[in-house]
Amino acid sequence: MKRCFPKNDDAPLLTKYHDHEWGKLNLNEHYLYEMMVLESFQSGLSWQLVLDKRENFRQAFAGFNVERVAKFTSNQRKQLLENRGIIRNQRKIDAAINNARVMTKMHREGHQLCTVLTTLIPQPIINHPQQFTDIPTPVLAVAFAPVLKAASLINDHIEDCPFKYTTT
Repeated sequence: MKRCFPKNDDAPLLTKYHDHEWGKLNLNEHYLYEMMVLESFQSGLSWQLVLDKRENFRQAFAGFNVERVAKFTSNQRKQLLENRGIIRNQRKIDAAINNARVMTKMHREGHQLCTVLTTLIPQPIINHPQQFTDIPTPVLAVAFAPVLKAASLINDHIEDCPFKYTTT
């Protein structure tokens, strides 16, 4: 089966992510926050590394529950900085907590991130790369484009990939 990148038996989580998440429209607030956290920690590192630590991130960030993370104390922040199971970058940890606070404020005001995103991008953008190297570099803010791809508001699967047009 042809995928966007060669299947790697040493990277089963990457293959699982490709086959079951990437390119599948998912606008669940909980999932969007999870992707925002994971993608921000990935910046400058490999996605494989982040996927390998995903369950550790899930535990460290209260199951990616924005309401709980928004209430993290300085003590909990310190624990994150000492947690060897996650990527311990002070700015990325602070951003994850701050983003939870922003999302919680949006929710209190009656807004949802998914609504904001679908207002800006009413229909998924489906690109047609023929091979992995053809995937376009986003013009959007580079830091948030991966979240849009993870939620499948941007679909960059290569044209021959059997997962390009699947929705589940």
